[in-house]
Amino acid sequence: MWETEEFGASHEGRPGAVLAGGVEPKPVYVDTGSGAEIHKISDWWVYDGTRRAPLATALRGSCSCGWRGTDLHSLDWQEVTDAGGPDLYDITGPEADWDQHIDDIEARTIPVPDDITALLTQLRTRLDTLAKDAPLAALKVIGALERTSADTARAAAYAVDTDEKPWDMIATALGLTEADARALLRRYTRRF
Repeated sequence: MWETEEFGASHEGRPGAVLAGGVEPKPVYVDTGSGAEIHKISDWWVYDGTRRAPLATALRGSCSCGWRGTDLHSLDWQEVTDAGGPDLYDITGPEADWDQHIDDIEARTIPVPDDITALLTQLRTRLDTLAKDAPLAALKVIGALERTSADTARAAAYAVDTDEKPWDMIATALGLTEADARALLRRYTRRF
């Protein structure tokens, strides 16, 4: 699974299996034999043509937001075996496509002012040094930052006019899915 710290679960990427003809396969259900629960799996390596699974012929980048890459990367099952299994197989093509998707998401988000970016970079550098030299002082500063950011987050979340701005616009500005944007604003507006 590929992920970014900024976008979290809204944009988790992975290589997706593609069948001949460009069709994305349905999940494979696996009976583990222990109880009534049947597990469903959709990892690309399951689609090897065995155990009632269809045979994937290509991979493409995919994202939890629903995005699917248009580039198909040939899948050679003999190379999967020769590489030592799915964990060692080269999936850099689909990952590069997902990276481009993330760049596109980032480009549509609301920009962070340059002075704030510079301050955050400077603060991170200073805190890293402080954590090594005086860890208790670093923890005290981090506590103060958490309180400050919580207060500011609450004020900003209350200031977002969800009647004026549609949720899809809010989600795009934050680089999140609509569900995750709603959850974020709910979390920030909660009183602790």
